[in-house]
Amino acid sequence: MNSWADSLAPTRMRRVAVVASRDALRDTLVQVADADCVELDRTHGPSPPGPAARQLQRLDADARQALLAPTEPDLDTLRREGRADLLAGEAQLETYREAAVWRGTVAGLAGWCPAEELPRLAARLADVGGTVVPLRTPRGIDPPTLLSDDGTVRRSLTPLVRTYGTPPYDDVDPTLPAGIAYVVMFGMMFGDAGHGVLLLLGALLLGSGRPARLASLRPLWPFLAGAGAASTLAGVAYGEFFGPTGVLPVLWLNPLDEPMRLLGSAIALGAVLLALAYTAGIVNRWREGGPGRALYAASGIAGALVFLGFAVLAAGIALHTPVIAGTGSAIALIGLGLVGTGLLAASGGGGSGALQTGVQVFDVVIRIGSNTVSFARLAAFGLTHAALGDIVWRGTESLAGAGPVALVAGVLLFVLGNALAFALEALVAGVQALRLEFYELFSRVFDAEGRPFHPWHVPTQTLDAHVPTPHGTEVTS
Repeated sequence: MNSWADSLAPTRMRRVAVVASRDALRDTLVQVADADCVELDRTHGPSPPGPAARQLQRLDADARQALLAPTEPDLDTLRREGRADLLAGEAQLETYREAAVWRGTVAGLAGWCPAEELPRLAARLADVGGTVVPLRTPRGIDPPTLLSDDGTVRRSLTPLVRTYGTPPYDDVDPTLPAGIAYVVMFGMMFGDAGHGVLLLLGALLLGSGRPARLASLRPLWPFLAGAGAASTLAGVAYGEFFGPTGVLPVLWLNPLDEPMRLLGSAIALGAVLLALAYTAGIVNRWREGGPGRALYAASGIAGALVFLGFAVLAAGIALHTPVIAGTGSAIALIGLGLVGTGLLAASGGGGSGALQTGVQVFDVVIRIGSNTVSFARLAAFGLTHAALGDIVWRGTESLAGAGPVALVAGVLLFVLGNALAFALEALVAGVQALRLEFYELFSRVFDAEGRPFHPWHVPTQTLDAHVPTPHGTEVTS
């Protein structure tokens, strides 16, 4: 069972060597390609095309899906039969076979494999005379990053991080916290219990495989369900059910009656999320460059001190307490001094370096302030959603008491108005939550780009009953 710490780290990678004898090399590579869990090193620089690649060029066909025959096929026959898929698979296999390092009659290829996949891979290779050997990770080479997608919920959240970029291998995997932050922000802006229930029902319908044309989006249904649940809870807190219909009592606040309270809550939530982002940033900077990097980086301890100092200063001003305000100012100045020291060292010093450092320190101050205030959009779009619902409901009420025809018009207004508000506000809230996630939070969590894990995967051909072999025989796959 994985611990909570494991959920905050990318999948553990092992440096491995795939080893096989000359006679077993092809069968071993076929199993590696079919297992879809090993990223093999390629040779550096272009290499001349092998026999399968030349046959594929002569065929001049588009191989949309590469396949590998279970046994070595006859390439001339594949070309005559137009089997571009099998030729493409053989061409890829030739590339890796060419990259193998030979010691007598034994060949080896180095690569990366998820540690949890090693037992399964070793069992597959043993059946064909090959083996996989764990190696020590070479210095100066970072393993590729594979964000864990174990479980339905985590799999639905992974695209949120991948859309922004690939975290370095040693960094924190923010998938789960980022997903929770996103749905909370979305719910605050899309706070209506009726709309939230509709979104939740739509997510459950998507998870059941309907409609069929949206089957490619089915893995995202837990993410959408979380957004719908958050919207429903926010709507219950606001007393909104398809607008201020009176179906639900106000448990926390009415956005239109208490906009300043909602605004303060949005900024407070933003401050908490920024503090968590700085915490992750400190951990990542430490792992990337050691304690010095964590101390002086604007997204590390130095930047966190500036942010904390400004927060304490604001609290001191709000409470009319000079001691607290002075303490906050001192903390912020210490943080700015550390940020400036790190930036000056990175610039190389001198007059131009000092000028550049001054501009960058000013930018750090402006960004912290603007990023914090940027969370006010949570309240702004929550107010917009409530205002639209209020307009639709007031119009419905006015029409409902003006006769049968007006009553029908009121029902249509209620249905169409809520449909428009649902579509418009869901789109706006989704985009704005994504913007806050990327620009305000991820910009502090990530400071470098990792390399995504790309395992070599070519499935073994099983659909065609006959595979031509170099000896003119046919085998059944």
